[in-house]
Amino acid sequence: MMDALSNVKSMECELHCPVCKEIVKQPVVLPCQHSVCLMCASEVLVQNGYPPPELPPEPNSPASTPNTRSPRQARRPMPSKADHRPIDRVLRSGFGTYPSPGRRRKEPPPALLFPCPPCGREVELGEKGLTDCLRNLTLERIVERYRHTVSLGSVAVMCQFCKPPQSLEATKGCADCQASFCNECFKLYHPWGTPRAQHEHVQPTLNFRPKVLSCPEHDQERLHFYCRTCQRLLCPLCKLRRVHAGHKVAPVAQAYQTLKDKITKEMNYILSNQETVLGQISQLESATTQTEANSVAAREQLSQSVRDLTALLAERHASLSQALEGARQRRGEALAGQVAERRSLLEHAGLMAFSQELLKETDPPCFVQAALSTSIEGLQCFSLAADPSFRHFQLDVSKELKLLTNLQFIQAPLAPVIDTQKTLAYDQLFLCWRLPQESAPAWHFSVEFRRRLAAARWGWQRLEEVGGTSAVIDRLEMDSVYVLRVRGCNKAGFGEYSEEVYLHTPPAPVLNFYLDSRWGLHADRLVVSKEQRCARSVPGLSLMQAADRALTSCHLTADLLVGDVAITQGRHYWACSVEPGSYLVKVGVGLEAKLQEWFHLPQDMASPRYDPDSGHDSGAEDSLESPPPFSFLTMGMGKIFLPASSPTGLTYPLPPRLGVCLDFEKGRVTFYDAHSLRPLWEGPVDCSGPVCPAFFFIGGGALQLQELVAYRMADQTPVRRVTIQSRVTNLNN
Repeated sequence: MMDALSNVKSMECELHCPVCKEIVKQPVVLPCQHSVCLMCASEVLVQNGYPPPELPPEPNSPASTPNTRSPRQARRPMPSKADHRPIDRVLRSGFGTYPSPGRRRKEPPPALLFPCPPCGREVELGEKGLTDCLRNLTLERIVERYRHTVSLGSVAVMCQFCKPPQSLEATKGCADCQASFCNECFKLYHPWGTPRAQHEHVQPTLNFRPKVLSCPEHDQERLHFYCRTCQRLLCPLCKLRRVHAGHKVAPVAQAYQTLKDKITKEMNYILSNQETVLGQISQLESATTQTEANSVAAREQLSQSVRDLTALLAERHASLSQALEGARQRRGEALAGQVAERRSLLEHAGLMAFSQELLKETDPPCFVQAALSTSIEGLQCFSLAADPSFRHFQLDVSKELKLLTNLQFIQAPLAPVIDTQKTLAYDQLFLCWRLPQESAPAWHFSVEFRRRLAAARWGWQRLEEVGGTSAVIDRLEMDSVYVLRVRGCNKAGFGEYSEEVYLHTPPAPVLNFYLDSRWGLHADRLVVSKEQRCARSVPGLSLMQAADRALTSCHLTADLLVGDVAITQGRHYWACSVEPGSYLVKVGVGLEAKLQEWFHLPQDMASPRYDPDSGHDSGAEDSLESPPPFSFLTMGMGKIFLPASSPTGLTYPLPPRLGVCLDFEKGRVTFYDAHSLRPLWEGPVDCSGPVCPAFFFIGGGALQLQELVAYRMADQTPVRRVTIQSRVTNLNN
């Protein structure tokens, strides 16, 4: 009994109004699902400049006025619903609306904005204000039960129809009459054999709730639905409104059961994890202590930083003042010496008389000899010995003032932006990112990654303290989707995570090879780069000469390139990119022997014996079910031509990179969009002998093999290594 009473008393904080901080009275539910007192909501709206609404009188009930007994009331006429209207009916009748002054009647009033304290934001009440807010009847009942429990039954509800001063305590309440009665008054107003005798009996109270919660906008319409999107109860008429089109609307019984199960599950979790909750409380208390200590340390550091700035400014002020004083003394001495010189010229009056007599001399040689010893040029050419202005001693502190004005606490870096053009998954994962321009600098970054389907089992793996803006992740599972994210760190701590990106690893080990230049390339048409990873076909004079001799000459310009490896077992994957402006380029695989045969007899390419795109061998002497020796996809003019058997159609936009996966044991080759690892086409290929990667150029075009991520990140070009059996056949024979 004592435990139950203690539990009831401890829930008082849940019954407080967030505005007045007291136990809620006449609570209404805001659109944000928080409950406040009706009177408090009205006062808040008035404080925000809205006109005061007309509210119903506050009932004298245990839920609103604790520890008070109802006053004796005079005998009243038969109760009617007009005299005991519940709050929701009063609100529906027009109370709580706020007509906007100065507006036309035809114009709808503006929506009211209520600053909800728990949310910390303004909640839109709608055009009708508090009229659209439903009563929280459940909270009213809980408050009433709480009052009775805490007061131990000392709160009495008096009969509302006894004649004073002999008012008796009420023993019954009528949900239909919305009033409380003693035994005698109840019999008087509910005579046997009349419709009133069928009224519903409840416990005596002055805070009656309606039997059924009805819609505040449509009178007498019961709330049968719940909109999960708006988190509001709806009647059948509200459900038909356009505003709820496309929303998740469920029957109120289903929402009731869902919420009830959720609350029950949460309560069971709390009850079964008491130790965890206690540990969390200890952690929170420790965090509170650390917050206080760290705030004191941060405040001291702030004061020390300001003192350091002040000391540096004072030191710099003394240094600049000393330099200014030295310049003043030097200039003053120079000007004082010049003044003394001029005064000395005025004091020697004999010089003027001697000069006048000298001018009387008519003998030129004698005049020149005497004039050289007399100088009065200083009186004619006068200039100040020092500049009296101190313009170059002015300080320009605009930048410093701007820095001081923008002086702020250190901010953690913003969420990095991942460069999806450079980020890729090949032999390793390569992740590249950058910080926004307005972001604070980062000391280092933390890269996190995990497999998409193994998150619950393994969680996030991390690369800590990455110095640059890129990272390489190796030792990953093949044919798997990885989720990656990154965040920066500086003195203020870690910033926000970037958006997660998904990378699909290749379906097989990556095969590293180079273009083989030992097959006698046509130097006038086909050029291979020094690194043997790029090739370009440039039709020149030979194409014009061939076209002059034949009407159909495209096959005469077909040039073949192969990889410098031959595959004899296993599954292998590689990727390449074709320039969008290429005319026609074929990418695929073929038997090494057949490729050599075609190289020495290129005219076979024009015959229909081996059609690389059809995947069929049309030779009559060969078996109809034998796989073709070649398997290619043709690309050109920004598209890929797919065989007719492909379900995606005949053409596909040229992807940035094309992936090829060969399964030697199964004799199958699959082509992928290497950017998304989406399969484009799969076909058979003859794997009875060594198979080589092969490329055909018809007309102008360019191709580049995908470079390994490991080589890209290396400081120097590594020594080329061939992991698959190398070709040993002497091609020059």
